[in-house]
Amino acid sequence: MVSEATNTRKKSVLWDWLTTVDHKKIAILYLIAGTLFFVKAGLMAVLFRIQLIAPEMEFISGQTFNELVTMHGTIMLFLAATPLIFAFANFAIPLQIGARDVAFPFVNALGFWLFLSGGILLSISWFFGGAPDAGWTSYVPLASREFGGLGIDFYVLGLQISGFGTLISGINFIVTIINMRAPGMTMMRLPLFCWTMLVTSMLIVFAFTPLAAGLALLMLDRIFDAQFFIPGEGGNVVLWQHIFWIFGHPEVYILVMPAFGIISEVVPAFSKKRLFGYTSMVFAVLIIGFLSFMVWLHHMFTVGVGPIANSVFAIATMTIAVPTGIKIFNWLFTMWGGKIKFTTAMHFGASFVPTFVLGGVTGVMLAMAPVDHLYHDTYFVVAHFHYIIVGGIVLGLLAGLFYWYPKMFGHKLNETLGIIFFWIFYIGFHLTFFVQHILGLIGMPRRVYTYLEGQGMDTMNFISSVGAFLMSVAIIILVINIIYSALKAERITEKDPWDARTLEWATSTPVAEYNFAQTPQVRSLDPVFYEKIHGNGEMKPAEPLDEIHMPNGSILPFIMGVGMFIAGFGFISFHMDLFISPYVIIAIGGITFFGAMAARSLQNDHGYHIDKETVESMEKELS
Repeated sequence: MVSEATNTRKKSVLWDWLTTVDHKKIAILYLIAGTLFFVKAGLMAVLFRIQLIAPEMEFISGQTFNELVTMHGTIMLFLAATPLIFAFANFAIPLQIGARDVAFPFVNALGFWLFLSGGILLSISWFFGGAPDAGWTSYVPLASREFGGLGIDFYVLGLQISGFGTLISGINFIVTIINMRAPGMTMMRLPLFCWTMLVTSMLIVFAFTPLAAGLALLMLDRIFDAQFFIPGEGGNVVLWQHIFWIFGHPEVYILVMPAFGIISEVVPAFSKKRLFGYTSMVFAVLIIGFLSFMVWLHHMFTVGVGPIANSVFAIATMTIAVPTGIKIFNWLFTMWGGKIKFTTAMHFGASFVPTFVLGGVTGVMLAMAPVDHLYHDTYFVVAHFHYIIVGGIVLGLLAGLFYWYPKMFGHKLNETLGIIFFWIFYIGFHLTFFVQHILGLIGMPRRVYTYLEGQGMDTMNFISSVGAFLMSVAIIILVINIIYSALKAERITEKDPWDARTLEWATSTPVAEYNFAQTPQVRSLDPVFYEKIHGNGEMKPAEPLDEIHMPNGSILPFIMGVGMFIAGFGFISFHMDLFISPYVIIAIGGITFFGAMAARSLQNDHGYHIDKETVESMEKELS
C-alpha cells in the first residue's frame, strides 16, 4: 500500500494530467480532444461549403474537396462525436451509480491515449502527400492501392488504433455499470443515461470488432499485397461494404443512444417531473440495440443483392422506428403538464425532439428500397444523415454540456450567451440541411465538388452555405461563453444547482477525488429527488465513514499510446521513402507498447488509501 502522503504530494499540472486515472479528469481530456477535432472537422465543412456556394467555383480543387469531405466525415464520427460522448459517460456514469471510479481506471486512461494517438496519426496524413480521399466509408476499389493514395493507409491505421481505444473503453463501461452500482441501485433504478451507455457499450463491443477485422483486411491488401477486395485476384468489393455497414449502422446508434440518454436526464430535470414511462424507455433502448444489427443492408439497396433481401431489411428498418417513436412520445409526455424551465440545456433538449423526428421520417422514406434507388446518391441522404447526426447527436451533446458543466467545472455557462448560441446554431442548422432535402429531390448528386448553373440549385446551395457560416458563428459564441464564464461566472458550491433528480447531484461541487465520502444507499429511481421528498434532502450512507481506497496514477497508458502511434506510422511507411526502415519503426513502437504493458503486468500496484481524518477535513472544506 502506498501512503496517502506520497500520492498527494505536489505534482506539476502537466504530469498530473498525463498520469491521471481519475474518471473526472479523463472526461475533461475527452471533452477537450473531442472539441478540438469537432472544430477542425467543422472548418473543413466551411471550406467545402464555400466551394459549393455558387456554380463552377474554383475555391478548391476536386482532389482537395474529396480529401476535405472524407476527413470531415471520418473526424466527426470517430474523433469528435465518440469522444464527446465518452467525456460525459466518463464523468457521469460513476457518479450516477454511486461509484468512486470506473471498474478499470488504468484501462480507462489507456483507452483515451489510444484514441488520441490514432486521431493524431490520421490527422498528420495532410503532411505526407494528402489526406484520405475515398469518402468516410472508404469503399474499395476506390480505397485500394491502385486508386487510393497514401492517405488511405493513415485512415486504416489511425482508425484501427483509435477504435481499439474505443473498444476497451466500451468494455470498461459495461463492467462499471453492472458491477460498481451502489447498494439499492438495481438495474431498474439506473438513470436512463446509464442504460443507454450500457447498450451503447455492448454495441461497441460487437460493432467495432468487424470494423477492426475489415480494416485489417484492407491494410493487408494495401500494404502487404493481399487480395481480399481485389476482383481481378479473386477478391470481392461488396464484402467490404457488408463488413463496413455491419459496423456502420450500429455506429449510428452508438452515437445517438447516449444522446437519447442525455435528453432523458435533461427533460425531466427541467420539466420538474419524473421521466414518463421509464420501463418502456429501458425496453425501447434494448430493442433498438438488438435491431440495430439487423438493418445494415439498407445502405446497400442499390448494390443488387436482390428483392427478397431488400424487402427483409426494409421491413427491419421500418420496425426500428417503433421503439424510437416510444421514446419520442415519452419525452413529450414528460414535458406535458410540467413546470418547464427553459434553460439553455432545455432549449437543446426540447428542440432535439422535433428535429430528430424529421431525421427519422426521412430515414423511413429511405427504408423503402424502390424509393431509395432514386434518393441514394443524392443530397437527400446527406440531409437525412445530418438531421440524425447534428439534429440528434450534437443537440443532445450540447444539452449535456450546459447541464453537467457546473458539476464538471464548478460554474455555470452564461445563460444569455447560451440562448443566443442556441438560436443561431439551430437556425443555421436548418438553413444548411433542410434545403438539401429539396436539392436531393431535384437531382443534385452528393460527393460532387461543383455544379452547373441554370439547374435550379444555385439559390439553395447559397442558403445551405450561409447556414454553415451561421453555425460557425454560433460555435465562436460558445467558445466566448466558455472563456467569459471561466473568468466572470460565480463559483458554484451547492451540490444541486438545477434542482435535479439523479445521484451525481448528491456530490459536492467541485466533486472530490473520491466522489462519495460514504457510498450512498439508493432507495428509489431518481434517488436525490426521492430524498428531497421522503428524507432530509441528503443521501443516506450505506457504510460508516472510513478510509477510502484509490488507484494510483500512471504514465504507462500515455507511453503505450505513443508506442502504438509509432508502430502505426511504421506500417504506413512501407510505401514512403524514408531514411529508416519501416521494420525498425515498427520494432521501436512495438517494444515501447509491449514494454509498458509488461511493466504494468509486473508492477505490484495496490493503489493508496485516504485516511478517515483527511476525508473528514476534505468534506468540511467542500461543504
